[in-house]
Amino acid sequence: MASLGLSEREQAGCRDLLEFLETEELMALTDTITNRLVHPESRREAIHAILVYSQNVEELLKRRKVYREIIFKYLAAQGIPMPPSSEKHLLIDRVKQYWSGQLTTHASESGDRKPHTQSHGEREKSLQDDIHDLGEEFCQWFFELLNSQHPLGVKSEERWGPEHFWEDAKMKFCYNTLEKNMEEYVGSEMVSLRLLSLVKEEYLLFNPNLHANGLKCAMSRHGLVLVAVAGTVHRDNTCLGIFEQIFGLINCPLRENTWKIKVVNLKIVGQNALEPGMQIEKPSIRYEPNQLQELYDGKELTVFEPQKF
Repeated sequence: MASLGLSEREQAGCRDLLEFLETEELMALTDTITNRLVHPESRREAIHAILVYSQNVEELLKRRKVYREIIFKYLAAQGIPMPPSSEKHLLIDRVKQYWSGQLTTHASESGDRKPHTQSHGEREKSLQDDIHDLGEEFCQWFFELLNSQHPLGVKSEERWGPEHFWEDAKMKFCYNTLEKNMEEYVGSEMVSLRLLSLVKEEYLLFNPNLHANGLKCAMSRHGLVLVAVAGTVHRDNTCLGIFEQIFGLINCPLRENTWKIKVVNLKIVGQNALEPGMQIEKPSIRYEPNQLQELYDGKELTVFEPQKF
């Protein structure tokens, strides 16, 4: 059965893009588009129904269940890099250009007639580079803003507050000085206030290591951007120890170029609790990006124990 409004090339592109959705999400999208008149029994049937009942590409891609992150991942897989902060409508425009043949990819410029010339490894590297750039930009913003709350810090024009966190944000804070301690907080207000108190009341300053192995980033299947960063903790002119912090970021649908914090895992280890031979000059993250993905790829977003230094 032919599609009501999609060309053959658009249908092929939509099939590839929809494969990035989970089966549960595909079924929900089918219900929305067909007004629950079609009951597919497989992913293939769901995708077919979506293509048949979609009037045009823009209508389909603007659906809420076709997340911005899905379109971003699809473009990255085709070897078409976009800034990670790109708004959804810009990603849709780029997809439409690609499917209409107006977009010249790097592959076309090199003389290869096949549109998919990047190997799987190359596509993964391109996507990973974009996510890493986002993570680095986020860390620069976050720690500059947090440190500016120190009584003697350089004040920032931007306000620190719960608006930078999702309402159901979670934080796990582990610190090991003379003994191990653990605190947990739930809610944007509580998470925001606890982080603020570390700087404003306990006079701590965070110096992240954004080079080498000090920063590692990944994206989960559901579009959660994971940023793991290590660094040193200071008070006045004294280095107190090292920290490891892992953020889970989700793009705000109301302001699509804004990433808000869903999860925070912070671990601080004082110098007197460091393992023998531990170098404090260049604290590093021991998680690999694929390990970060595995930790957050479950159906439920969980808070996990930061890896031991």
